[in-house]
Amino acid sequence: MRMLETQCVISGGGPAGLMTGYLLARQGIDVIVLEKHADFLRDFRGDTIHPSTLEIFHELGLLDELLTRPHQKIRQASVTISGNNYKIADFGQLPTLCKYVAMMPQWDFLDYLVKAACEFPNFKLLRLTKAVNLIDQDGQIAGVNASDKDGHLVIHADLTIAADGRDSALRDASGLTLDDIGAPIDVFWMRLPKTPSQAPVSLGQVGSSGFLVQLDRGDYWQCALPFQKGEADIIRAEGIAAFRQRVAGIAPALSTSVASLTSWDQVKLLTVQVNRLRTWWRDGLLCIGDAAHAMSPVGGVGINLAIQDAVATARLVGPSLSNRAIRSQHLAQVQKRRAWPASMTQNAQVIAHRFVLMPALTAKSSPRAPLFIKLLNGFPLLRVITARALGLGLRPEHWKEPAESRSSTIQN
Repeated sequence: MRMLETQCVISGGGPAGLMTGYLLARQGIDVIVLEKHADFLRDFRGDTIHPSTLEIFHELGLLDELLTRPHQKIRQASVTISGNNYKIADFGQLPTLCKYVAMMPQWDFLDYLVKAACEFPNFKLLRLTKAVNLIDQDGQIAGVNASDKDGHLVIHADLTIAADGRDSALRDASGLTLDDIGAPIDVFWMRLPKTPSQAPVSLGQVGSSGFLVQLDRGDYWQCALPFQKGEADIIRAEGIAAFRQRVAGIAPALSTSVASLTSWDQVKLLTVQVNRLRTWWRDGLLCIGDAAHAMSPVGGVGINLAIQDAVATARLVGPSLSNRAIRSQHLAQVQKRRAWPASMTQNAQVIAHRFVLMPALTAKSSPRAPLFIKLLNGFPLLRVITARALGLGLRPEHWKEPAESRSSTIQN
């Protein structure tokens, strides 16, 4: 039996897991991150990097190199409803260095985090390695049992962090109670080719045929079609031609682009979950990111919340973990710090489901803009408020290292 020992083992090589691993390694803590895949090349993952996340990278001295990776900038957000465009958010007034949302393929973002983390000799990433269950010693979690291409692997650790997403195996093994808030939608994701003649568009388009998210990714459109939960098989049964007509009916400008959809293999299903743990921790175990609070894709804030969790975890747990004196109260501090912004964001998403998405999906005729959308469009100051909610979130985290003086030259 192969055995490893470390101060912290993290299950999940996504934004929450890798950011936590990097920040702990930066403090001199031995960290092993387990990633079940060989690489990060999986499409239709969250690609939004919010101003608050970019600000953290600036504070860490990592922003300049991060922004050399391919990305697009979203400085304003708008929505088109029945042919009328409404401005809803303006990131230009945010108190951050980068006053925009960066759209960056998640594999580029994660590859950069790994590159930065591997500069520390105490950081180790094990690819093709999956945490299977927890090592429980008289109620104290003491690491994980894992599997890789060579078989069984035992990793003992002072702290185990479950950052393995909304279907977290470690969370399920922990016995912690998960409350399902529920989501009335699922989403189909797809890529559509972009022609040079197609102009930039609003982020959301609403018509009598439904709702479409349309993100400009440079040479292609990344599109999301929400629909009522449980209707995926019904939509598929109607055929790909009917699906093309549905998309074109919402966004007529895509009538030519949708011709590229010839198979359902090009359309990926995201089953939307909104849930949260009552307690994020046990002795020796902490859940963060989607493992602690699965978010709806509304607002694209999932990565932002995951990064904020990671920063809070590394800041609050790092010192005691470094001294090998980690206690349950340190883990409880993370939940105390991050549970409120996560739950309030989920509550806002539930409201958006009920009053924005579902009316758009069930409308029998061309929908009208809700009053609050009209107010946002008419009063620029209100768009700054929505930009703060989307771009910074509630209780944004920061990383401060007074001993170091770092600066970034790439700004707006």
